[in-house]
Amino acid sequence: MDSDARQAGDEAAAAPGEPAAPLATLDADRSDPEYRSWLKEAVRRVQADANRSADTHLLKFPLPEEWGIDLYLKDESTHPTGSLKHRLARSLFLYGLCNGWVRPGRPVIEASSGSTAVSEAYFAKLIGVPFVAVMPRTTSPEKIRLIEFHGGRCHFVDDPRTMYEESAALAARTGGHYMDQFTYAERATDWRGNNNIAESVYQQLRRERYPEPAWVVATAGTGGTSATIARYVHYMQYDTRICVPDPENSCFFDGWTRDDPDATSDRGSRIEGIGRPRMEPSFLPGAIDRMMKVPDAASVAAVRALDTAIGRKAGGSTGTGLWSALRIVAEMLAAGERGSVVTLFCDPGDRYLDKYYSDGWLAEQGLDIGPYARELDAFLTTGVWPGA
Repeated sequence: MDSDARQAGDEAAAAPGEPAAPLATLDADRSDPEYRSWLKEAVRRVQADANRSADTHLLKFPLPEEWGIDLYLKDESTHPTGSLKHRLARSLFLYGLCNGWVRPGRPVIEASSGSTAVSEAYFAKLIGVPFVAVMPRTTSPEKIRLIEFHGGRCHFVDDPRTMYEESAALAARTGGHYMDQFTYAERATDWRGNNNIAESVYQQLRRERYPEPAWVVATAGTGGTSATIARYVHYMQYDTRICVPDPENSCFFDGWTRDDPDATSDRGSRIEGIGRPRMEPSFLPGAIDRMMKVPDAASVAAVRALDTAIGRKAGGSTGTGLWSALRIVAEMLAAGERGSVVTLFCDPGDRYLDKYYSDGWLAEQGLDIGPYARELDAFLTTGVWPGA
């Protein structure tokens, strides 16, 4: 659906999608017993989703045993909505509900390039409130289909940099709540534990030969995941270091290296879900140890190499992280170090068959993955990164 902001909100309110067992639509004072009953039931439903969800798998990327280095991918694609953003959406809904921001019968609005919106549409339907995703027109058709499948509505913008203002305006016009993942991602998740992604990784590594990873590699869209992992590592007094890879057309790397909170990019990222045109409030530069700038063609080469290695297609953000993780493995190998490295399998590649797995799309974008594919092949064959 492509419409003006008011129309998007009105249509969303009229057709929110039916929850499993409809909750009452109320517009009541916060002290009203009916509102409190609605709130308790909404929180219960969101928490019950977590109880029904088994922990996600920790996949092992095949490396020669004699290297003495293990590489893992935390497979977040197995969540009910198919991505890492399921954790974030659950946390954001609990945060918004418990703060009294998400109200019965009123739409939830989000600025999102796709996966967060898919997951938030799922939770909105779960508690019976309308949902509208404000997103770039270039968002993959599969993500749009999934948002609509979960009862959400899509409101498109031509310039990704306008998503924030458009979302806030839409919320104001409809009386809804702008979820604002880019501000609240780092604070909605309990980084001290409570089965967050970091605690899960360390629990799953307990019986591995290197239970405390040397590095965790986490790409950044909001920055919430890297903030959660870094805070947990510091809180638990681990020696693990955190690396955040950044794609082209994103300002995070420049802002981090220059210590510039006002850094910007004049265009949107081609790697959906990560990279931003501004330094987001949830991105915490001081919590992480290292950043890498990764060419988009390298990210695509990496996801295709992953498919060859383990028979699984992943989205481009997984490729950005995997490329950086393999570069770190190469550095450790060259230095004679042993240990483990963890990165994220963010979402499935079937959402991007018309992009990262399409040679036609690569040609349209002017991306040549050949040199990067050869680098990866040479490293995985010889243990030496070309040119290193």
